[in-house]
Amino acid sequence: MAASGNSAETHFGARRRGRSLLYLAALGAGVVLGLLAMMVFAREAQAGLWDRVASFVTDRPARFDVSSPTVVEKIRQLYRLETVEYSLDKIVEGERQSAYLPNFLAGDKLLLVAHGEVMAGIDLGQFKAGDVVVNGDTVHVHLPAAQILTTRIDNGKTRVYSRTTGLLVQSDPNLESEVRQTAEQQIAQAALEDGILQKARQNAQTSVTALLYGLGFRTVHVE
Repeated sequence: MAASGNSAETHFGARRRGRSLLYLAALGAGVVLGLLAMMVFAREAQAGLWDRVASFVTDRPARFDVSSPTVVEKIRQLYRLETVEYSLDKIVEGERQSAYLPNFLAGDKLLLVAHGEVMAGIDLGQFKAGDVVVNGDTVHVHLPAAQILTTRIDNGKTRVYSRTTGLLVQSDPNLESEVRQTAEQQIAQAALEDGILQKARQNAQTSVTALLYGLGFRTVHVE
């Protein structure tokens, strides 16, 4: 009977040792998996950190030379910013009269149909360093006043409509030149009355604004 009891006790002890080994094995496996997970997490975190460090070190943000002298030089390179062209036909009359004789005897009269062209814009040769204020990526620019840059008579489209000369005199060779000059002045005046300078300034502001954005400014004020 004693031998049978010892055998049962031995069998029970073996089962307990077996369960303990299983627990230890499971615990060991859990520890190993936990360590592996921590190693993977640490490696990923380190890789992300290194990626951020590498990105910071090797990053090459765009930079622009947007100092005031550079802006002034770039705008001056536009030279004369011709922004509006105005075309007009004008009928102009000119005459010579005698103080003593009637026109049919001593008069000289000319009627000219003139076609003229007026170009308006901004003379950037007047642009000064003080007209530019740069503050980081913001720039303020003050442009010179718009003006009429050129006025000309198109000879190909201009003609003498009529010419009447008195019986006792010859036609004055200077009369047509004077009438053409008067036509040129009247065409320029008509362009001014039609608001050519305002249009020229608006177009110049648009052109210079596009230039400054191209230089890398984010905020541009042109006046």
